[in-house]
Amino acid sequence: MAETKDNVARVLAIDPGAKRIGLAMSDPLGITAQGLETFETGKGREFLDHLDAIIERHAITTVIVGLPLSMRGVDIEGSGRSRALAGRIEKRFGVEVVLQDERMTSLEAERVLRSGERSFDARDIDKLAAVLLLQNYLDARTER
Repeated sequence: MAETKDNVARVLAIDPGAKRIGLAMSDPLGITAQGLETFETGKGREFLDHLDAIIERHAITTVIVGLPLSMRGVDIEGSGRSRALAGRIEKRFGVEVVLQDERMTSLEAERVLRSGERSFDARDIDKLAAVLLLQNYLDARTER
């Protein structure tokens, strides 16, 4: 089944990493998060070009970028990479970009996957981390 652009503004979440980038997207009503894919950064493909197709196809109006922080809430390795990515996305696509605290999302994703019946790999963790990141954002938005 081919994906088609609908008339509903969706939210996209990005869990950025040095090797892989997990992606998740909201449902048309903005209530639930669904995993899209994990983008492999080392394959010579440009992530922003890939992102362009997703934003266009799904009418993305807001992009959530995971911001790694220490348990004390201060920047750590990867924080600068997330901030730079957020700036490039905002400049290139003109969409709202929100940096979202991603503390513990990868650990929680791994815990959830370990509790299941099937095997998994790092790509599954990254995609589920993006889902958790987005679901946290959607839940907080609903509470406001």
